[in-house]
Amino acid sequence: MCTPALAALLWLGSFPAVEVILVGLLTTFAGYTAVYALNDVVDYRVDREKMAACELTAAGCDIDGVIVRHPMAQGLLSFREGWVWALLWSTVALIGAFILNPVCILIFVGSCVCEAVYCRLWRVSPYRTLVSGAVKTSGAMAAVFAVDPSPAPGFLAALFLMLFFWEIGGQNIPNDLTDIEEDRQMKARTIPVCFGVERSMGIVVASLSAAVLINPVVFQLAALPHKGFFSLLGLVVGCCLLVWPALRLVQGKGRDQAMALFNRASYYPPALLGVVLIGLMAQQVQ
Repeated sequence: MCTPALAALLWLGSFPAVEVILVGLLTTFAGYTAVYALNDVVDYRVDREKMAACELTAAGCDIDGVIVRHPMAQGLLSFREGWVWALLWSTVALIGAFILNPVCILIFVGSCVCEAVYCRLWRVSPYRTLVSGAVKTSGAMAAVFAVDPSPAPGFLAALFLMLFFWEIGGQNIPNDLTDIEEDRQMKARTIPVCFGVERSMGIVVASLSAAVLINPVVFQLAALPHKGFFSLLGLVVGCCLLVWPALRLVQGKGRDQAMALFNRASYYPPALLGVVLIGLMAQQVQ
């Protein structure tokens, strides 16, 4: 949920009205909850098949497994209850999106369609990771339109690319690297399975390097004071949370290093949000 807040504050350069914040937070929570629930609904049979063949991969220290994974596949929710849950939060998200800006409805619906496509491509194409990158950027794009109906295309493009490459290199491929043996057994078509570990790590490093290099561009196009200083600060955050653990992955080449990268990269949007909040507070002091 930090990513939409980051995007909105970057573009607006100040805090929006209280009602926009409250509706935005509820809509963001509902939207992400609906999309992740849709993932479990669409993947219900596949998840059940995974459990029957090799059980769910142990969460270990993976931040993605802090709470119950795939509750429908584990029998904690019925298929019908899963659909109701997804539809309920989708309705809340659609109402909130309409209040903020009807354009947000189109973005939300598009992200739901892309998420369903992403799930269906699991055994079809490794390039489904590109779809995942688009889904992860949708919340940020919607947040910008929620605070400004006519944002600059250049800012949207830079923000999209930064988050797109962060998702591919810091989330999607590292997550697939931790599940590579299970995916091979299930005949999945992921980047690590199709291209191998070495090439996958190369894509990770290239993607995260791109995300870190695009970050200063986003900050320069944002409505923040002292852009040079905060662009440098954002660059440092990217090196610590993305580039360094990616290089550790290249060095270690193991599941633990992939999991560590996933965990570190998950804190990238919250850390950038912290940088933006510092900038806004500095602006208010002046």
